[in-house]
Amino acid sequence: MNRRLAPSAVQPAGTTARTPVRSARWRRLALPVLVGALLLAAPARAVLPSEMLDDPAQEARARALSAEIRCMVCQNQSIDDSDADLARDLRVLVRERITAGDSDGEVLDFLVARYGEFVLLKPRFEASNLLLWAAAPAVLVVGVGAILLAWRRRKAAGTAGETGLSREEEERLQRIMDGRE
Repeated sequence: MNRRLAPSAVQPAGTTARTPVRSARWRRLALPVLVGALLLAAPARAVLPSEMLDDPAQEARARALSAEIRCMVCQNQSIDDSDADLARDLRVLVRERITAGDSDGEVLDFLVARYGEFVLLKPRFEASNLLLWAAAPAVLVVGVGAILLAWRRRKAAGTAGETGLSREEEERLQRIMDGRE
C-alpha cells in the first residue's frame, strides 16, 4: 500500500491515515548528519605525537616542508597527510635533518637527490623541466590562435556573399520561395 495515497474506502473503519512522519523526521536530520559526516571526513594530519619536535619553530618548519613533499606511495598526498609507512619515515627524516641544522633548501635538496624531482609536490622551475612549464601556456596560445583564425576565415567567407549554391540552384530556390514551383 502506497503511503502517499490519500485515505480511501479500502482503509478499515476506525483507523486513521498513516502520515509519513518518519520521512519528515529523516529530512530534518539529513542535513546535520551529512554535515557531521563531512566534518569527520576532513583531512586529518597523520603526524604522530611521537614524531613532533619539542621546539615549536622547528616543528612549524617541519610541517611546512612536509606539506611540500609528495608521499611516494599515495602520490597525490603530502607526507604530512599520508598514513603510509614511507610517509612516516620521510617525516622522521625531515625532522632529523632539521634538528641536525639543515636549512629548508638543504632538506629538499637531500630528498630530491635521493628520490628525484617527483618527490616535490610542486616541481622546481629549472632548465631541465622548462618544457613541462612551457607546454601548457604554449598549447593554450596555439588553441586560441587556431580558434581566432577559424573565426576570421568564417567571417570573411560570410561577408563575401557566397551562399555555396550554384547560379542554377539560386534561381530554383528563388522560384520555390516565390511559389512558382
